[in-house]
Amino acid sequence: MQWNILVAVASGLLLAAAFPDVGWWPLAFVSLAGLWWALRDVGAWGGLLLGWLYGVAFFAPHVWWAYVATEITPWAALSVAEGLAWGLLGVIWAHVRRSGMLGEGLLAGPVAFGLLWAGVEQLRSIMPFEGFPWGRLAFAMADSPIAGLAWVGGVPFLGFAVATAGAFLGLAFERGVQRRPVQAAAAPALALVIVFSGALVPLDSRATDGELSVAVIQGNVPDRGLDSFSQAREVLRNHAAESSVAVSDAQAQGRAIDLMIWPENAADVDPRVDDQAYQLVTTAAQEADAPLLLGTVDYTPVNGRYNTSLLLSPEGVVLDTYSKQRPVPFAEYIPMRSFARHFSPDVDRVSVDMLAGTEPAVMQVAIDSQERAVTLATVICFEVAVDDIVREAVALGGELLVVQTNNATFGHTAESTQQLQMTRIKAIETGRYAIQDSTVGVSAIVAPDGRVLQETELFTAAHMLADVGLRTDLTPAVRFGGWIAWGVLIGAGVLAVSAVGRRLRERYEW
Repeated sequence: MQWNILVAVASGLLLAAAFPDVGWWPLAFVSLAGLWWALRDVGAWGGLLLGWLYGVAFFAPHVWWAYVATEITPWAALSVAEGLAWGLLGVIWAHVRRSGMLGEGLLAGPVAFGLLWAGVEQLRSIMPFEGFPWGRLAFAMADSPIAGLAWVGGVPFLGFAVATAGAFLGLAFERGVQRRPVQAAAAPALALVIVFSGALVPLDSRATDGELSVAVIQGNVPDRGLDSFSQAREVLRNHAAESSVAVSDAQAQGRAIDLMIWPENAADVDPRVDDQAYQLVTTAAQEADAPLLLGTVDYTPVNGRYNTSLLLSPEGVVLDTYSKQRPVPFAEYIPMRSFARHFSPDVDRVSVDMLAGTEPAVMQVAIDSQERAVTLATVICFEVAVDDIVREAVALGGELLVVQTNNATFGHTAESTQQLQMTRIKAIETGRYAIQDSTVGVSAIVAPDGRVLQETELFTAAHMLADVGLRTDLTPAVRFGGWIAWGVLIGAGVLAVSAVGRRLRERYEW
């Protein structure tokens, strides 16, 4: 058991290294092979322990940014709690293997493992507190050949494929130890087939419905952690100043701007209720002679606040709004506040809970150069990881994916680059050009095949000028992704119940 523990922990650390900032994606497959090996001969309790250790070893370094932003208690609690998802995987896998339902063949084991992995990921993405989809396996694959499978079936399908390929590597090692050379040789070959199958997907980056000239503004924020927004209008002034620089650069290039984009919370004071803020944002839109998409916080509700995006005309008229549908628990609102206060007094730094918006993440903006209204899919920060929000926005006509985000509280950690990986996978999944605009970086422009076309540095004032393609066709992942996600979850559940039922029938005579 000691060696199993060592392998499980080491494998979890390898998975963390597959994500940014290390970003060595092949390590994900090695990690999965290691977990397969660690779980090969254990019972349910052993599976729970090893799976949990694997999950904590992965998640603790993966979300190190949570420690930087808060303190040790929230970071440790998040890591320990999320590790239980892999503990559940270990329990179920122990029952499946010991039930005898897999047989000794080549395919059943890895496919079942991949299905269970994807099912557990889907489960932790929707519960508790509407889930935490950060750190899903697919998001490590943006630079890999297999990433194209996101276009086919979205993040759950890509995660299933990656986990299955990793399980084939684990099976290859297991069969090698058992001196079964045919399966030992065939298993890694099948893993390679899965990995490179994504390269066969016909990813299309053409601008099929016109182009939009955008100015993406990263105004920068002082690196003060949770106090980054402590000075009223400081963040707003930074973005207004960088907007002026961007307009000057565009004029020097002879470029007309169709749309200017500011990030989440760029207007740290709501311009709808503050005259100084209104003057700053209106001036920026007038200088660009273009609509301005900007983020702010709406404190008008009596029982909370909204994280809101505003679409502002050059004349200063609010054309449309969108409020974040999925606030982050324990960061933007505090569930069970009185109970949570026992573990960390910092919960009261979130003094006003954020409310959930109820409308889809779409806005329509009239673009003169296109002589029509363009529909934007406008998700806010963490929502880029939420499959149904992105999928709905594109299905409702979103021609360009815009991710407004504020990463100021996480310092020089991998939080922002991890989010960029998600944006890249979502660009592939939806077949859309994607723009990630951050207050402090990294901001980026991404093609529908996941390539990063432009990118900024952390904690610098910067802007990006680009022509981004507009697209209206729907990928299979957008059309059928919801069915695939539920299919993965239900399939994993059926497999788990069947395995446990089979073991109970063997143990007891009914």
